Amino acid sequence: MGIFSKRSASLLTKHGKEKVISEVLNAEVNCLVKHTSAYDTDLLGTFTQETPRYGSQLDAARKKAITGMELLKLNLGLANEGAFLNDPHTGTIPWNNELLVLIDQKHNLELTGFSSGPAQNESSYVTHWEELKKFADSALFPSHYLVIKPTDEYHPQSRKGIQDLVELKNAFDWAKNLSSKGIVYVENDLRAFANPTRMENIRKAAINLANKMNSICPQCNTPGFWVTDVKRGLPCKACGLATDEEIAKIWSCIQCEHKQTEGMKVFRFADPSKCKHCNP
Repeated sequence: MGIFSKRSASLLTKHGKEKVISEVLNAEVNCLVKHTSAYDTDLLGTFTQETPRYGSQLDAARKKAITGMELLKLNLGLANEGAFLNDPHTGTIPWNNELLVLIDQKHNLELTGFSSGPAQNESSYVTHWEELKKFADSALFPSHYLVIKPTDEYHPQSRKGIQDLVELKNAFDWAKNLSSKGIVYVENDLRAFANPTRMENIRKAAINLANKMNSICPQCNTPGFWVTDVKRGLPCKACGLATDEEIAKIWSCIQCEHKQTEGMKVFRFADPSKCKHCNP
């Protein structure tokens, strides 16, 4: 039985994240998630730019976790913070990074779960209702809600959480009347309850966190023993020279200095297409 088993952890959110996070941690770690929405997390940042984010992604998550613990008077707290950007490979695909932090004041520990992947995060400028309906189809509406603003993405007023065509038409008419140029800005609503693609990524971050909570350092028995680096140099199958492909994983403890190298269980060669000599 681990140090998190049968303990209650706070989770501060107003966007419906408690269901997926609770399901994972209860099943995988036997940790009971206690939800609270007694603090408006939008004060720490909004995707629609009314409020700048509180520091970095991790700063905002820590602030939420600590606030949740204070509200529920618990010494174990969880919080999630998401970020949207372009993918790290080509820089052209909308991308979502989800971070889930666990703060354990009893044992002076902090663990983080992480997941990243393609995002449902489209936006457009439209002037006609038919244009908007076409965009809505591409943005996976109505399963993914929409946000409407007059003129551009920086306009201080918006209609959020739009989930059916009647709402969408009313919001479009409202925004067009307010727009200085007759232009309406539309985008996917990125709040978790309004974006199933993001919610699934949050679930994956919770799985990653649960795996770390269950991974114990063989030296000091502290949870969070995890891969922190990789060794590269797998030999090319054609020429035998070292490539940038992984040859071993390095596991590290967050509490003591213990490290462990885990090589491949079955030795293999790198594909020549990954070799800078064979495929410059």
